[in-house]
Amino acid sequence: MYAIIKTGGKQYRAEVGSRLRVEKLEASPGDTLEFEALMLGGERIVFGTPTVPGARVVAEVVGHGKGKKVVVAKFKAKVQYRRKRGHRQPYTEILVKEIRA
Repeated sequence: MYAIIKTGGKQYRAEVGSRLRVEKLEASPGDTLEFEALMLGGERIVFGTPTVPGARVVAEVVGHGKGKKVVVAKFKAKVQYRRKRGHRQPYTEILVKEIRA
């Protein structure tokens, strides 16, 4: 069984035992979080409008970190304009413990 959850403006497919890197959440490692399920899948698929009533995904915060560096470069020809900037997006890693349907 799997569930589709939404956090940080993105949607993720969650299965029991899977680790997900989601947008940074204000939670300490070891905390338990609950997410509403937008969709449940398995033998029977259930769509929510917008969420499935009573369906929850329980996850534990494993830790925080930063993603790989993304380099942003700007260049304009013939005018000596060059800019280089890097960015590392913070994330929270969660471990899916249970899907309550």
